[in-house]
Amino acid sequence: MTLIAGIDIGNATTEVALAEASAGAAPAFVASSIVPTTGIKGTAQNTQGVFAALTQALDAAGRPLADLGLIRINEAAPVIGDVAMETISETVITESTMIGHNPTTPGGLGIGVGTTVPVDDLPRLSPGTPYVVVADRGHGFEQVAAAINAASERLDITGVILQRDDGVLVHNRLTRKVPIVDEVALIDKVPIGMPAAIEVADVGRIIETLANPYGIATLFGLDPDETASVVPMARSLVGNRSAVVIKTPAGDVTERRIPSGSLQFVGERSAEVDVDLGAEEIMRVAGSVGEIRNIKGEPGTNVGGMMEKVRVVMGRLTDRDPGGIEVTDLLAVDTQVPQAVTGGLAGEFHLEAAVGIAAMVRADKLQMQRIATEMTEQLGIAVEVGGVEADMAVRGALTTPGSSVPIAILDMGAGSTDAAVLRAGQQPRSIHLAGAGNMVTLLIQSELGLETSEDAENVKRYPLARVETLFNIRHEDGTVQFFDEPLPPHTFARTVVLHPEGMIPLPLRQPLEVIRQVRIRAKERVFVTNALRALRAVSPTASVRDIAHVVLVGGSALDFEIPQLVTRALAEYRVVAGRANIRGTQGPRNAVATGLVLAWEGSR
Repeated sequence: MTLIAGIDIGNATTEVALAEASAGAAPAFVASSIVPTTGIKGTAQNTQGVFAALTQALDAAGRPLADLGLIRINEAAPVIGDVAMETISETVITESTMIGHNPTTPGGLGIGVGTTVPVDDLPRLSPGTPYVVVADRGHGFEQVAAAINAASERLDITGVILQRDDGVLVHNRLTRKVPIVDEVALIDKVPIGMPAAIEVADVGRIIETLANPYGIATLFGLDPDETASVVPMARSLVGNRSAVVIKTPAGDVTERRIPSGSLQFVGERSAEVDVDLGAEEIMRVAGSVGEIRNIKGEPGTNVGGMMEKVRVVMGRLTDRDPGGIEVTDLLAVDTQVPQAVTGGLAGEFHLEAAVGIAAMVRADKLQMQRIATEMTEQLGIAVEVGGVEADMAVRGALTTPGSSVPIAILDMGAGSTDAAVLRAGQQPRSIHLAGAGNMVTLLIQSELGLETSEDAENVKRYPLARVETLFNIRHEDGTVQFFDEPLPPHTFARTVVLHPEGMIPLPLRQPLEVIRQVRIRAKERVFVTNALRALRAVSPTASVRDIAHVVLVGGSALDFEIPQLVTRALAEYRVVAGRANIRGTQGPRNAVATGLVLAWEGSR
């Protein structure tokens, strides 16, 4: 008997299947393990994660490292699917002659237009001009209200801009009510002596004039060119209850644009496509060149910089000339990204159309063999490179109770989506495509404007709920759940992620339904798109309808809704799909590691 370890080095996790094997007998699996992958898949840093996963499996089996006779690792590691994910859009460095702000606790109602003045200057001002008062953090609400009330007897005060969160407190103390915006963190950037407009809508309503470029043009007397330049800022205020817009001094604003750029596909034929045309056109052109050998980005553009960064990163990790690194597949997805409104007073953003791209890089084919050699030297155990990752996943999937040949698998991981088909008496047919779980996380993070990928990962992986009172929540499907004990106060009136360890409030103002739709749309655009792409590629007739049964494997197959989304999409082609249960115990995980062990006898 030989103790064999099959090790699957993935983009996010490294999995081990440990088994006793002997010639002519089926392997007896004794343990499994899973740990986060160390470093980028297919590089020397992977060995640390491999050793950790191997140690964990051996400990679970109660076996020492010295008992291990052979290690088999997956062949597909040189294909990198997660370092290239970027959001490509036209970057506007400075986009308008206006600046805007949207506080959450304004005071008053209506529109006020006037010239900005410091609160301390009110006693020295002359009547006849409408004024918008500006007060920094050094002025308390009572002081500001008293100064405005005293000046209102002789001056026309039309609005107030505050740095503190004192809008309601000041408004309650004014003898003449005016619209007030507060929470202006960068109050020192407010230009003094310049025209300003404040708009505050009633509770439950949204502003209309300052969210409309032509409304702004009316208030400030802008010409057509100036009106066009305020469009991004006006868009950033759409849906807000309050806003302030201030004209900046003449000559204070310049504009410079970095274009999205174009992609050049080199395959059996060559073709070029402008990224601004969108994801659908990019994928159409990608499919028109046959087998892709390389993808290049236009120099000096956003997409060109992205492609160059990928090559530089991979060249450094594999000790190769970046010029020799080839991008062999990409997945393009239409999305929207929050872009900072330059000149904004509190980090304002507007949504801009963009294209998210996940690119797959094929590095040195000998890289995996070098990793195997290094592991052999470190562990003193024979390490060999097994078969193609998707082919091994098919072998592992066949251990699912009730499965048989012919079989097709979709391996949905973190960085890539693989597909393979195995028919009786034939060699497996497989494909490896860019884009999977990490791409979904990127889209969620960019569209919702989340600061950390951890929050985006939580939105992706777990259901949502809205905390309505301290004793009940409303789930995203509309059902209400009550609690005997009060919920934590910091979750009150917040949208939360229902994490296994407890409710995690999200730093978002969007309604729960909007967040849910962003999550589902991201999963559909990545996993459903790639599932159909992959199955067409492995079908002998390039048609999904020629595949009867599909087994879903990989970490993303554990997601609470991805399998349902893929299954529903495949049902339109009369394809039966379901989640695997590797060896009847592992669920959809461990397929490749299990397949590496099962393929050992055949490799001998």
